[in-house]
Formats: sequence, C-alpha cells, structure tokens
Amino acid sequence: MLTKRIIPCLDIKNGRTVKGVNFVDLRDAGDPVALAKQYAEQGADELVFLDITATLEARATTLEMVRHVAEQVNIPFTVGGGISTIAHVDALLKNGADKVSINSSAVKRPELVNELADKFGSQCVVVAIDAKKIEGEWLVHLAGGTIPTEIKLFDWAKEVEARGAGEILFTSMNHDGTKNGFANEALAKLSEELNIPIIASGGAGNVQHFVDTFNEGKSDAALAASVFHFGEIPIQELKKELRKHYIEVRL
Repeated sequence: MLTKRIIPCLDIKNGRTVKGVNFVDLRDAGDPVALAKQYAEQGADELVFLDITATLEARATTLEMVRHVAEQVNIPFTVGGGISTIAHVDALLKNGADKVSINSSAVKRPELVNELADKFGSQCVVVAIDAKKIEGEWLVHLAGGTIPTEIKLFDWAKEVEARGAGEILFTSMNHDGTKNGFANEALAKLSEELNIPIIASGGAGNVQHFVDTFNEGKSDAALAASVFHFGEIPIQELKKELRKHYIEVRL
C-alpha cells in the first residue's frame, strides 16, 4: 500500500517566503531554503512552492531559489505559479525541481498539459485546480480563485488526467482558510473517478482533519500551510497520530 503524504506549502515572493512563518528557532523565516530543510528534517514527504509574484523579473530569483533548495533538501518538491511554457518548466526542472504545478495556464490552453507530459513525463506534471461549490455545483476558478468559470471540477479533472497529468492538487475555496476540515466529499468523488493521485488542499485545522481526508476523502496526500508554519501541528506528531488510525505514513 502506498503511504499517504504530508506536504507543507510555501508561498514565495521575489525568492522569499511570505504568509508569515513562525518557527521559533529559525532566524530568517523568509528564507525558503532554511524552511525547506527544517520541514525535511521534521518528516515532510514533499514540499510545494507557489510563486505568487511569478512575473518575468521574479523568475530568475525563483530559479536561483530552486537551485539552492535542490542542493540542500532531499525530499521531492513542486514549483507552481505563472508557468505556461515548456521553456519555463525545462528551466525549473534543470535547476532541481521535481515537479511543476500548472493551474490557470492549463485552463486557458489545455494542450499545455499534453505538451508537458509528452516532453517531461506525467510524473512531473501536477495540475492544480481551485474550485468553489456554488448552488450545489463545483466550479473551477482562476487567478488564485478570483475569476469564476463555467467549467465543472469533475469534468476538468478527468480531462487533465486524459491529457497526461500525473497528479491533481485540488483546493476547495469553500474550505480554504477556514480550518474546518477538507472538502472530503468532493475529494472522495475525485478519487473514485480518477486513477491518478489526489492532493487535498484547503481547510486543515487539526490532526483529525488529516485523518478524515485520508479515510473519508480517500486523498493520497494532504497539503497545508499555516498549521505547519506556525507550529500548530508538528509533522512528526501528526504522523504518529495518523499511524494510530492505521493510516500508512513514512515516519
């Protein structure tokens, strides 16, 4: 049985981490390399870096950061934010990223998923989907969840799987930031309808929420930010609790 993965997510702006990170013994909470090392030591299975500037000027800074993270950290990491070309992905992977995450760019030009999967392999291609449940229907949103579309979550997830995506990172905008738990009903449906791993995102507030998303939501991995950054849920303790609930994790 494959182990379930715990994935801290770091927002990056101009090569620095933002969204306040509060590790007591970390001198520079804005240093993504130091944070990444700390998370790896604490037992994180993977990391996701989201470049929220993702402007052309910031890209060189991000590539430099990726290179430093790759040199210092021995767990896989994904980079996302503003990625829309093969050349950009090539540069990220050559500098040491293991995977890339694409979101709005895939909706605007779905062929991008095929192109990246064909050139680099499905294992490198994560399609991030931000969706919101509106009047009973899960609809895809773009640009960090600010632009609604008419695209239905489950249709879009099946399409990107068919186009070669290796994983889906699903963020429920209804749950994101609430700390009331993950969107387990939608996650379970994604898991049932697709054959690729589903990463749950949005809503982590306590250990039970992780137990629930693996059991009820059938998620393959769970991603969170603030509960890890602020030390509310230490990763080792989380994993020990998951083990007590017979959920296979790497300790």
